[in-house]
Amino acid sequence: MADASLTRRGFLKQVVAGGVVSAAMISRDAAADPAAVSHRTITTNGIRMHIAEQGQGPLVLLCHGFPESWYSWRHQLPALAGAGFHAVAPDMRGYGQTDRPAEIDKYTLLHLVGDMTGMLDSLGEASAVVVGHDWGAAVAWQCALLRPDRFRAVAALSVPYRGRGPVPPTSTMPKTETAVFYMLYFQTPGAAEAEYERDVRDTMRRVLVGASGDAPPRDPAGPPPGMVPRSGGLFAQRPSPTTLPAWLTEADIDYYTGEFSRAGFRGGLNWYRNIDRNWELLAAHAGARINVPALYIAGDRDLVVVGGGGPDRVIANLKTLVPQLRSAIVLPGCGHWTQQERPKEVNAALIDFLKAL
Repeated sequence: MADASLTRRGFLKQVVAGGVVSAAMISRDAAADPAAVSHRTITTNGIRMHIAEQGQGPLVLLCHGFPESWYSWRHQLPALAGAGFHAVAPDMRGYGQTDRPAEIDKYTLLHLVGDMTGMLDSLGEASAVVVGHDWGAAVAWQCALLRPDRFRAVAALSVPYRGRGPVPPTSTMPKTETAVFYMLYFQTPGAAEAEYERDVRDTMRRVLVGASGDAPPRDPAGPPPGMVPRSGGLFAQRPSPTTLPAWLTEADIDYYTGEFSRAGFRGGLNWYRNIDRNWELLAAHAGARINVPALYIAGDRDLVVVGGGGPDRVIANLKTLVPQLRSAIVLPGCGHWTQQERPKEVNAALIDFLKAL
């Protein structure tokens, strides 16, 4: 059971006087109290989905990215619960204890938005605020675009809303004689799985540290960020870290290792294998804007932001596509794993946003 597993790892318990916690009281390394976070399985959109939840009040859905799990929101669950919200963090389709359909085409954005919409029905809620990070941010944006009647506001970490481009996305991804963009590398079933699953613990250390604000300097002779050598694979020029940054513990690595050792990486990788299919399915929404209140948070060392032209350009584009963008926050020194690297700042920004709705 997840609760027992968390207890064995000895995570810090959150002590809250009088049952109320403010954003300022959530410390940088606060983690979900295993006695306070409850776990159950619900049925949504034809699959069984594992959720972790804490608190009572207006519903806030927390959608994780790749390669993560509900656990990536371990710092936000107690903060949001203490601020008076019902925080729910699922293992998304294909991850952890949630079902993992075998068919690649069962992982489109329409399936993923359907999962979140069905979750509201399973929880007996008419609406929610949806929060997402990485691929979860893409899901959150689409929830707000396609079902604004059910998702009354959206907060996205790392990945901005970009709208639908004029051509299939993979047709514009870079490739050379010696390297290909990582999303193209992910397209061949089995290739990335074999590399990721060769040593899951080492994979999680490399991925989490390597994409963080604490990543070591890149070898200038190596391929550009996001490019995978055609010979050698994803980790060929990404060394395994000897130490972990302060925001990441060996217990965190333990949890991710256990989950991906059991469930594998195929489910999460299948999301990437639907990038062009998503483009086809969302043709009717080309040019559409998101018209619910929104919050965007990202690190200035996040390669998503750097690759998008930098924070100023990313935010300027976002304001055009999301007219009700209430706030855009750039975290200095923060990399890709926004809510894990900077829990205190993310918690405070989320709570402020939610309280003002």
